[in-house]
Amino acid sequence: MARFTAWLRRPSTRNWLTLAVGLAITVLAFLTLSRLLDDTPLDMIGPAIAAIPVSTFLAAVAFTIVSFMAMAAYDVIAVEHTAPGRVPLSVAALVGAGGYAISNALGFPFLTGGAVRYRVYRRFGFEPVDVARVVGISWFALWFALAVMVGVALVADPADVPWLQEFPLMLDVGIGAAILVLVSVLVLWLATGERGVRIKHWHLPLPNGGAAVAQILAGIVDVVAAAAVLYVLLPEGTVSSFTVFAIVYAMATVAGVVSNAPAGLGAFEATIVAALGLGGRPDALAALVVYRLIYTLMPLIVTMVGLAASEIALQRHALSGQMAMAARIVEPMAPPLTASLSFLGGLVLLVSGATPLLDARVGSLSAILPLPFIEFSHLAASFVGVALLVIARGLARRLWRAYVLALGLMLAGAVFSLSKGLDWEESLVLLSFALFLYVFRRAFYRREDDAPLALNWRWLATVMAALIGCAWLGFFAYSHVEYANSLWWDFALDADAPRFLRASVLVFLVMAAAGLELWIHQRHGHRVVDPLPDSVRALVAAAPATNAQLALLGDKRFLVSDDGTGFVMYAQSGGSLIALGEPVAAPDKVAELAWAFRDMADRRALRPVFYEVGVEHLPLFLDMGLTALKLGEVARVDLEQFTLSGAKRQDLRTAMRKAEREGLEFAILPAAEVPTVLDEMRAVSDAWLDMKSGAEKGFSLGYFDPAYLSNFDHAVMRKDGHVVAFANLWRSGHHEEMSIDLMRHVPNLSRGIMDALFGHVLMAAKDEGYRWFNLGAAPLSGLVDRRGASRWNRFGSLLYRRGNDLYSFDGLRGFKQKFGPVWSPHYLICPRGLDTARSLIDVTSLISRRPSEG
Repeated sequence: MARFTAWLRRPSTRNWLTLAVGLAITVLAFLTLSRLLDDTPLDMIGPAIAAIPVSTFLAAVAFTIVSFMAMAAYDVIAVEHTAPGRVPLSVAALVGAGGYAISNALGFPFLTGGAVRYRVYRRFGFEPVDVARVVGISWFALWFALAVMVGVALVADPADVPWLQEFPLMLDVGIGAAILVLVSVLVLWLATGERGVRIKHWHLPLPNGGAAVAQILAGIVDVVAAAAVLYVLLPEGTVSSFTVFAIVYAMATVAGVVSNAPAGLGAFEATIVAALGLGGRPDALAALVVYRLIYTLMPLIVTMVGLAASEIALQRHALSGQMAMAARIVEPMAPPLTASLSFLGGLVLLVSGATPLLDARVGSLSAILPLPFIEFSHLAASFVGVALLVIARGLARRLWRAYVLALGLMLAGAVFSLSKGLDWEESLVLLSFALFLYVFRRAFYRREDDAPLALNWRWLATVMAALIGCAWLGFFAYSHVEYANSLWWDFALDADAPRFLRASVLVFLVMAAAGLELWIHQRHGHRVVDPLPDSVRALVAAAPATNAQLALLGDKRFLVSDDGTGFVMYAQSGGSLIALGEPVAAPDKVAELAWAFRDMADRRALRPVFYEVGVEHLPLFLDMGLTALKLGEVARVDLEQFTLSGAKRQDLRTAMRKAEREGLEFAILPAAEVPTVLDEMRAVSDAWLDMKSGAEKGFSLGYFDPAYLSNFDHAVMRKDGHVVAFANLWRSGHHEEMSIDLMRHVPNLSRGIMDALFGHVLMAAKDEGYRWFNLGAAPLSGLVDRRGASRWNRFGSLLYRRGNDLYSFDGLRGFKQKFGPVWSPHYLICPRGLDTARSLIDVTSLISRRPSEG
């Protein structure tokens, strides 16, 4: 049981369970729709849509406008609460309305909405935590508005609420009153001080009392108007009152959010149909279709046209002043919007492939094209459709490769739409989407080599939910066709069902291939490293800092300057691209290489991180908009001043003499002789690891690898002719400094053996003419613990003082202090806000040789 509980607590397990539950809800929703709509004639939906009065359409559009005005108010209120006066209210309103138009269509509103807002609001100095506050306050409004609506409906009209008729009326009223009381208590609680909630690693600040009331009112207007859109479209007599319908709409909205389907497709409709008993009514199904067109699609198209018009005007210099500034500010909304359009274009093709072709058009087309060409075009259009769904996330992350693929696929889809059935409407839609994509071509500049389409399992689950919906639509449309094995090989102009079956197999095979590629990349992609360039090996030998030797470890890639005179060594972990140290280059090349690395990370949609850098170039990294976290201090011994004489070195002399008395012999073994003793050294290393109950680290620390260790001379201690302790020696160029990397010895050998080894090595380095000896870092030492210090410094200082049970921070510094070193700070450079915590996790995972998944 304990093992099962531990398995459930793993983040990866929870993620998989979340995705599985979402997909299960989607499948259940479509199965429910199949049962409820079994007797609904599909060919009657079109006439039912045409029968809806124009006045009803206009009323639905008006309520949609009111709803999106309330969504705009979410951001206006949240931004003013978070940073009063920093963001123009017009910009906040545009971002609020446009952001919700995008997130409503694409799904995952917290993530997609947060990404849109971060790209815009960061121009006004917002940190990720500020954006999280804005999105969190807006979500607070939505959920509590839903709760208030349910509470009011239960109090005002509990008799006809679906699924609750079996309960006593007083119980329904009591539940509604309890909901309203809880909301009121929460608002009062928020009014008493700063409040927040913690979700996993996220701390979400909540609004104060005034902002909460304003947001709840905006949320009520939003949800009531959104519900009214569908309410006015439904046939008369469908529901007894609007208050009852409000509860049904709220439940459908929650079901849609919980599912993985974009815009809650399927789960929302199933809840509405089941709760209101709309099975078998094509007019009700027509109302749901029109609701999706007006409330989900229309705002997306309006946002697309508005953004495209502003971008074209900017390119033609037709805008100036505040209008031009506003257009530039909202331009970051283009990538997620193009992702939504790519997803929508894919759905258009897949829905078209799952429904019958128009006989008249097919007859006209058959006079021009042969049947095999029509069949191929049908399959190709379905392939383009699923491909557009898959690559949509890459567009949201500004990937150049995704842009090129999407543009080509949309143009190809427009051609296949015509050649499979003269579907000029969907061809025109795809061409307009392609034109919008081309207008914003400058927004796609990132090139990601490791994950070229930026896929992850959550996104593939969303795509799978959409495919399940399309498959359900196809089986629903051809429910009158009796299945037979011969259908698979039936090729004819009127064989729509066989074409749908063949296309479905192709679509799900493409999804399987995408999942396999993602699995291979995530499980094995981080093991692929570039071979060590010859230019890098030469630069390492001449580098003034010994940590450049880690380039020889074999677990890094390299960004080399055009002239081959410098490099950055790096690796990817999770969403971070992590450089080890500063660029290894001449001083006049460091800034150029550092900026090149930062730009490369940005193109790949990754966080730029520099691990273990000194103070010399700190202003350079701050100019990049990054922040610096002090990791501790590095100890360096001035060898010109170092001596074994005097009272301060008495302990060292004692340790060295004791080692001699116990028969331990010190020697420096040349690199050419290291392969001859590797077996002995491995035995020492394994025994040392067993004693420490630890595992090999990597990236910023060497590990036992014969190829790596054969590059260096080794300091060894022998007893009876056998190696019992060793350390590989790092030598910098121009005799600037020497250092030790791996330090291993057999357990229970001699107290003070490492003191003796260090004493011998320091004297050898002094004799060879080296200027410094680098003793390495003392983690978390030297951090400031004062009231005005940063949270990181105060936390690190507390851990340094209180964490000795986990790691001997103080003991390590004390060991190095006995050599009389000069201490200098070193830092982790990374993005600010929530990305700082993610960067720390990614670095820790990389050093532990378990790079986290992206």
